[in-house]
This record gives sequence, C-alpha cells and structure tokens, in this order.
Amino acid sequence: METGNSARAQWCLMIAAATILTLTMGVRQSLGLFVAPIHASSGVGIVGISFALAVGQLMWGVAQPLFGMLADRRGAVGVVQAGGLLLAFGLVLTPFVPGQFGLTLCLGLLAAAGAGAGSFSILIGATARQLPAEHRAFAAGFINAGGSFGQFLFAPLAQAVIAVAGWAAALYALAASSLLTLPLARALRAPPRDEPATVAGTADDGLKAELRRAFADRNYWFLHAGFFTCGLHIAFLVTHLPGEVQLCGLPAKVSSNALALIGLFNIAGSLFAGWLGQRYRMKWTLAAIYASRALMIALYLVSPRTPLTFYLFAAGLGFTWLATVPPTAGLVGKLFGTRYLATLFGMTLLSHQLGGFFGAWLGGVTLARFGDYNWMWYADMAFALAAALINVPIREARPLPAAAPA
Repeated sequence: METGNSARAQWCLMIAAATILTLTMGVRQSLGLFVAPIHASSGVGIVGISFALAVGQLMWGVAQPLFGMLADRRGAVGVVQAGGLLLAFGLVLTPFVPGQFGLTLCLGLLAAAGAGAGSFSILIGATARQLPAEHRAFAAGFINAGGSFGQFLFAPLAQAVIAVAGWAAALYALAASSLLTLPLARALRAPPRDEPATVAGTADDGLKAELRRAFADRNYWFLHAGFFTCGLHIAFLVTHLPGEVQLCGLPAKVSSNALALIGLFNIAGSLFAGWLGQRYRMKWTLAAIYASRALMIALYLVSPRTPLTFYLFAAGLGFTWLATVPPTAGLVGKLFGTRYLATLFGMTLLSHQLGGFFGAWLGGVTLARFGDYNWMWYADMAFALAAALINVPIREARPLPAAAPA
C-alpha cells in the first residue's frame, strides 16, 4: 500500500467495505439455521422452506448486476443504504406473513435483494476503482474475508437467540444489525483514482459496449460456468448442513459451530487467495479450489458422522468457501478493466446464484425423495471436478509485480 494519507484512506475504504459485507453476509449465511424451527412452528414443509431460500439465492444473484449498474452510474453509497433498509424490512416482516408465500416474499425476495445491494460486486467494484492494479486482488480478498467473519460471528449468535427467544426474535436481532450498514456506507463516497472513461459518448453506450465485449469472450463464460458450481456448493451446504447434522442424530449446536468454522477458516482462505492473485495466475487458484472441494466431499462421505468429522469438514471447506471471489473478481477486472466491474462481476454472481438456487432447492427435493442427501453429495463432486477443468483454458496474463511499500 502507499504511505501517508493515501494509504490510510485506502485502508479505511477497505475496512468499511469489509464490515458492510460482515453484516450482510453474516445475516444471509445464517438463514439455514431457521429451516428447522420455522418448519416446527409453522408447519411449512422442508421443500417449501428450501424453495423460499432457493428463491433468495436467485434473487441475491439477480440483484447484483442490477444494483451494480446503478452503483456504476450513481455511486455505491445510496445503493448500499437502500439495501440495508430493504434487508431489515424483509427480516422484520417475515413472522407476520405466514406460510410459504410469506417466506418467499420476505426472505426470498425482499431480504435477499437487500443483501445483494450490499454485497460483493458493489463493494469490490467501489474499492477497485480507487486502488492501484497491483493491490486489487488483495483488497478483494480482504473484503471477502469480512463476509467470512460475518458467518463466523452471526451463526452462533443466531443459534443462541433462536434457542433462548425463538426464531422470530432472532430475525429481529439480525434486522437491527443490518441497519449498521447505513452509516458505514458513507465511507464508500471517496473519489475514484481516475475519471471513468466512456465509450461512444455516454455511460449507457459504454456499458452496453462492454457487456457485448464481455459476453463475446469465451474466458468470461468459463468464469460463469465455474462460479455456477461454486454457488451450487455453497447454497446446498449453508441451507442443508443443519439438516445433515440432524439426520446424523447430532445436536443443533454442531450445525452452528460448523457454519462458524466455515466462516472462520474462510477468512484465512480469502486472504490467501488474494495474496496468490498478486503473484500467480488466478485461473490456477480457481482450478485448485474446485478440485480440492471434490476431494473433501469424498473424504467426508467415507468418514464416520461425528462432531469432529463435521468440524474438520467445515474447516477444510471453509478455507475454499468464498475464496473463489477474489480470483474471479480479479480476473474480470484484468480482462475488462474496472470501469464497469460492479456490473460485470455482478453478472458472474448471477450465475453463481443460479447454481445457488438449484443447490438450495434440489437439496430439499433430494431429502424428500430419498430420505438423505447422498445424491446431492455425488452431484457436488462431479460439478466440482468439471469446474476445476473449465478454468484451465482461461487466457490470463501474468500478474504485475506488487510495488514494495515506501
């Protein structure tokens, strides 16, 4: 990082963005803990709840490029603040709109859209344009680590509030915490390092031209395909890991502890992925991450179902959990620049969440049809291997050497 006021400003910007992601991702990644208590108290079936959360996965993805376009044109501050209000409103409204329709409306649409407005594409896009190119991969990893810390922090807290005061009170607590994004968003108002260039005279023409260029590039499609698989993994696990723990006859505390471990170990994984992105081709990092997931799932399936197994599995997966974000965002920026990074990276996140929709929904369908999740685990392994292979042919230049601090 540069020295003096510029370095302090950059660190303040990254810390604010990481804290916002701590709040939005912490809330979002804790919702799987609500499946069993909502099912027990409302009578809505597991498939119905899974579908509502699957819609939330999809909506979170749809929101990313839409809010990303708005942030690219109008700035990220208002977008993040509107998202915080929408997230809080959806959580507070959930207990008052009963049934599957209410869950789909409140958690699947409102809360998910609000979380999307304060998530990766907007936050990484807002910071990348204000940082030198050699520091962007590290910044993406640092911000991503904030989301992982949110999961580590919120999962046990949400489980504790559910146990003491019920699931509705836990949603109110999560809603209150999401409002903290409003003052934090003001830190994103820092001026960009360079004036944004336009193409064909206007911002609209520039964005349209950049989208056409991106979608004509096969490398961009390879990133989409890999990120689809990442979404499938994450949504299945964050939604149905508590159910897997319950099937094994283990207490609910194992679920919250496992989710917390995923978040904790992904802090290290995200920072490590950001560090690697400054030194090596990011496509190799992505290929290694996806291949390692297939190996870890295979090891889990042949292991005894004990708390220690779940904790080791969570730690291993956690190291790769969202470590795909820094290299994916970094590759998008390397291929197409940072002017429309929030939009272009938001599009890859939409593919991520298309995978997330199927991961959350098909997990419930598999459980209802077969009584366990075995077929989903097998599908997870196959998709992980395919994602590892599809990242290999991406054409990527060698990374620029990082400037030594003065």
